[in-house]
Amino acid sequence: MSENDQSPDEGLDAESGEGVPAPADTDAGGEVLPDDARQGEAVESEAAPDFAPATYEEVDQDADPPSAVQEDVNLDVILDIPVTLSLEIGRTRISIRNLLQLNQGSVVELDRLAGDSMDVLVNGTLIAHGEVVVVNDKFGVRLTDVISPAERVRRLK
Repeated sequence: MSENDQSPDEGLDAESGEGVPAPADTDAGGEVLPDDARQGEAVESEAAPDFAPATYEEVDQDADPPSAVQEDVNLDVILDIPVTLSLEIGRTRISIRNLLQLNQGSVVELDRLAGDSMDVLVNGTLIAHGEVVVVNDKFGVRLTDVISPAERVRRLK
């Protein structure tokens, strides 16, 4: 360290006037530390960046979240995907012994009453209830109640 690097009062021996390092400039062994290794002193960098204060947008609390916003969605990509639509009249549980005894003319009792609506399933997921109709000598189903998407998700749990 040269005499030019010292401040006027720093590093001078009071009696002799000779330059000695200040206690903060030395390590435990008495060796002089470089400027950037001094303890207890903040070292300023030559190019300190200027920081601008953060800016925040005003949030509308009444606005719908982005996921709830209705946008034009192009469904053409999925419209031609085939799905299986099936109708379930009812269900029952029987043992394999009774299943093997079934033959032509056997009657299986289901868990639904006569006149109850049937379940309409798409790929095994309940989407509606309906009743059987005959159209041009073929069976069909008239939808009487369509399950909402929220209800379908709730039933999955």
